[in-house]
Amino acid sequence: MREGIVHEGNGAVSESVRAPLDAANLRPRVQSTIDDVLARQGDLLAAVSADMEPLVAALRDLLAGGKRLRPAFAYWGWRGATEPAQVNELDDAVLHAVTGLEFLQACALIHDDVMDGSDTRRGLPAAHRRFAGLHRGEQWLGSPESFGIGAAILLGDLCLSWADELLLTSGMPSAAIDAAKRTYDEMRTELMAGQYLDLLEQARGGGSVERAMRVVRYKSAKYTIERPLHLGARLAGADDAVVVAYSGYGLPLGEAFQLRDDVLGVFGDPAETGKPAGDDLREGKRTVLVATALDRATAAQAERLRQHLGDPSLDADGVALLREIIADTGALDHAERLITELTDQALVALDAVDLGDPTHQILTQLAYAATRRST
Repeated sequence: MREGIVHEGNGAVSESVRAPLDAANLRPRVQSTIDDVLARQGDLLAAVSADMEPLVAALRDLLAGGKRLRPAFAYWGWRGATEPAQVNELDDAVLHAVTGLEFLQACALIHDDVMDGSDTRRGLPAAHRRFAGLHRGEQWLGSPESFGIGAAILLGDLCLSWADELLLTSGMPSAAIDAAKRTYDEMRTELMAGQYLDLLEQARGGGSVERAMRVVRYKSAKYTIERPLHLGARLAGADDAVVVAYSGYGLPLGEAFQLRDDVLGVFGDPAETGKPAGDDLREGKRTVLVATALDRATAAQAERLRQHLGDPSLDADGVALLREIIADTGALDHAERLITELTDQALVALDAVDLGDPTHQILTQLAYAATRRST
């Protein structure tokens, strides 16, 4: 990969924002660890029953490829806070530990798709739809939908368990694992709290932009960037000052990341996002983008938004109409400005931390990988 980035007048970056995700050969190493876990756990499940294979197959498909943002932030959080002499000694153990974040993410995605009633994930049937299809194809008794939901919940629970196992069996010193585990426990609690707040917003029919931003912070922002950085810092034995410094970078960047995700959920290209066009609109997600549009809409615009938001049968014309309203209210432009402001805030905070190269450069580039993506 090439080192450094060049800032252009319009804020663009002249090199690929994906380069930092491949630094330290991170993505292939994470994938190799995932494959090893699935092979080992697959053998354990096969010893229980051959009927377990569809569970492992579903995870192989879900965890094949991906950006690996969470392990990347955790890994570089560790690199930025550890002694250079320990990098080679502990590198593989740290990689093992941070790969657990991919299983935590898989748990969150599987359960989130159940709660949202999503049909697809990364261009494939969502786990609960996949297992409902299995039930239907085998002509088993009972409801295919109930079977699919139950199987997906259990699959997510397995991922949550294996995420713990990866951290605890990583081979890191026990003191480092103990410190990291406290951060990891807080991260999981915050994530589940954010998921509940999201459910609550859906049930209430949405509300203020402030409430929507709280969901952003706890459902996604903290556990995507800030807490992985903290996890890496604790694995390095860093003190609280480093953790606080990482928050100045990680929290606003995490919020920008989720705001970008919300924009893509409405305006993204299905070929890039792996989900149908306007899927967030059909699911009725009460995002910051939607809350801003409702806050700024005329009475007629607000009525149309409320009428069609959450309609599972919303067609292409309906998606186009809601996109037009969101853009006309200025909500899209506001989201883009906020993404830029939060990213700039994160980069200013990063510049105040003495991390050295290549960590500083990689974290700078990761900020653009997280917020200027099309997928």
